[in-house]
Amino acid sequence: MELMVLLNALVTRLLFVLHSLIGVWRVTAVKKESKYWLLALLNLLLCLETGLTLKFKQGRGYKWFSPAIFLYLICTVPSLWLLEIHHGTQYCGNEPGAVQVNISNQDFNQSRDSRHGSEGTGHHIIQTAKVLVNQLSTICETVWTLALHQTFLLLLVVGRWLLPIGVEITRDQLSQLLLLFVGTAADILEFASETLDIEDVRKNYTLINAILAVWTWSMLQFPLDLAVQHIGCKPTASTKRIPSLLLCRYSSELWNIGVSLFIQDGPFFIMRSILMGHFRIFNQMLVFFTAKNILVVTLQLYRLAVITLDFRATLLQKSRKGEVCCCPCEPYEASTHAASDQDTEMKECFAPPAKGESQAPSEDQ
Repeated sequence: MELMVLLNALVTRLLFVLHSLIGVWRVTAVKKESKYWLLALLNLLLCLETGLTLKFKQGRGYKWFSPAIFLYLICTVPSLWLLEIHHGTQYCGNEPGAVQVNISNQDFNQSRDSRHGSEGTGHHIIQTAKVLVNQLSTICETVWTLALHQTFLLLLVVGRWLLPIGVEITRDQLSQLLLLFVGTAADILEFASETLDIEDVRKNYTLINAILAVWTWSMLQFPLDLAVQHIGCKPTASTKRIPSLLLCRYSSELWNIGVSLFIQDGPFFIMRSILMGHFRIFNQMLVFFTAKNILVVTLQLYRLAVITLDFRATLLQKSRKGEVCCCPCEPYEASTHAASDQDTEMKECFAPPAKGESQAPSEDQ
């Protein structure tokens, strides 16, 4: 196992666990009940995944799916739910918060000045850490919740970048995926912060749960890598059916359209339409982002229609020329053993039939 692969795999998962524990700490501080520390046990799943990945995959990733990202979602999302639900009971005043921070700074300076009188360096470090934790605790809870949302989405992108890639995904595909995730994360953060900050929404417990459910549903696209990878297929009789050919040739495009319609922009549009249509909640930003979702959904449907018409035209053109209709996608299996057979099959797919080939059977037959 390469040293850098091992280091990246461990450091990334360590960051995931650390951020998850910070979220659990904030829930425990807000709820003032120690039982919420049990949420930290969810990180055992991530530790188990780390051991299995190091043993069976030598630290590298899987094809189409990232278990580490998925388990990071499981470890962190419950804490953010509890913080958002508790948000309605929080009060954030500017002046009291500033006074608390100043007091904490004085305590920190006193701890630093009295280090010569302490028993040792270890004792001083412990005291400094306690003062630092107390100082962080004085930060307004709404600021903490927003900061956890922001760092959560940033870690999803950075963590996916640091995680070792498998043999099935190239670095070019990874860069495309990361750029896609950056835009997706910005839209998700805007949806959560913009809708949950509305005063009328905060007064409705059902609306808060509905918005958080849509937010959680939209986060499920991060563990998947289908946006930049084609579904491998072998040109056989079963893959020459029209739906299989369409899925094989445009798998990544169809996945992006499906994500937009059913996981992100579609649910966002429905949620915002309910806020405006049923609950009569209107503001300038809500109307603007609703119009943005309508535009994105319309463009995705237009893209789907273009893909379908282009695919149909390609089939008609090939059928008129007498060419074999097959799937022009990447090899269906990423193994060196089958590489030569796949190349031969792909050449046969693209190459026009030889003169008299349809009348004369091959020697193998």
